[in-house]
Order: sequence, then structure tokens, then C-alpha cells
Amino acid sequence: MKENIQILIVEDDADINTLLAKVLKKEGYETTSAYSGTEAKLVLKMSTFDLVLLDLTLPGANGQEIVKQIRKNSYIPIIVISANSALDDKISLLSQGADDYITKPFEIKEVLARVDAQLRRYCSFTKETEGKKKGVLSYKSIQIDKQAMTVQVKGQEIFLTNHEYEILLLFVTNINRVFTREAIYTSVWSDEYVVEDNTVNVHISNLRAKLHKADPDQEYIKTVWGIGFKMI
Repeated sequence: MKENIQILIVEDDADINTLLAKVLKKEGYETTSAYSGTEAKLVLKMSTFDLVLLDLTLPGANGQEIVKQIRKNSYIPIIVISANSALDDKISLLSQGADDYITKPFEIKEVLARVDAQLRRYCSFTKETEGKKKGVLSYKSIQIDKQAMTVQVKGQEIFLTNHEYEILLLFVTNINRVFTREAIYTSVWSDEYVVEDNTVNVHISNLRAKLHKADPDQEYIKTVWGIGFKMI
């Protein structure tokens, strides 16, 4: 139920922070507000949240630092809300572990829709992992503990976003099957694919980099030019 969903709002503009908290509470969510990066880092150490709404330009510590801290040990959805509309910056944040990006000024209905969508995916992801996805999957040097929701490569744990985890799981359970970008997006994001959307490429690139860092001598994901990707 929504009253059990904890959302952290990290926004230094008091008016925007108050607006988001008021609207989310009206929808039945429970919220906590932080007004600086330093405060957000402290709150994240003390409490557990189901989603974070995150501004980028913050006093004390910027949004990128907050994303990195969260992704060290958590898969919770992170929605960035920023006045910066540059495509390269959006892609960079997605690569670092953000799940969505909303540009200011925003429509509050869009924020609510994005929050609902991310929570549906996250709750479904968590439920599936805790339920039918039990045991350990192994492939080459990869070990996926589906119950603990952890991934190890050559005995070294790597931290993935929930979307990266789902992509890896999709590949490991379908070795040598070629997936189009549309098929990956539909399966992982459960949403209609937009041809111009670079989201899949960004997440594949990020996943590759993490696998390569842990096991530089092994190739895992191959690009099938003109079609998509597969695990080899």
C-alpha cells in the first residue's frame, strides 16, 4: 500500500520540496525531505527508502555523489529532477545508476506518473526476486544469487541497478539468444519502445563496463550489428 512506501525528496529549493512532499502525501506516500547533499547522505545512512527524487545541483554534495552512494548497496529507483536538459548529461546520469530523468519546469502529473511507474517496476522486481526467482545462476565467471539479489564476477560482488540486473538475468537465462533493443526494453521496462530512445544502449554499455572491470579477460555481451545483443 502507498502509505508504506517511503520516498526521499532531495531538493534545495524549499518551495519545490514542499510542493512535491504535499502532492506525494496526498497520493498516500510517506515522504522525507532533505535540502542539501550532505543532509541526504546522512538520511540515507539512517533510514531505508523505496524511491528517491533527486535534484542535481545541491549544497554540500551534488546529485551525482548521491547516486553513487545509493548504488553502492541499493537498487531502489532514483528519479533525477533537474533544470539541465542536455542529452549527454541525461545519458551520463542513467549510466551512473539513475532510473529516470525529469527536466524542470515539470508538470506535477508527470512526476506522479513517473513515480508510480518506477515503483511498480521496482516492487515487481523485488517480489519476483523474493518469490519465484530463487537459487543461484552461474555462467562463466558470473554468479547471480536471485534470492539475495546479488551478482558476483570471479568472486567479486558488483552492484547493478535494477534495470541492469534484469538485463543480465534476461541474457544469462537465454544464452546465445539475440535480443533486439525493442525486446530488451519491452521485457525490462514493460513499456512501449521508442525508436529514438538510447536507454537500452546506455544500460548495456554500463553493464558491459561493470562486467569488464571485474573480469577484463572475458567477453560476455556481444553486439549483433543491425539486430541487437546477446550473451556469449
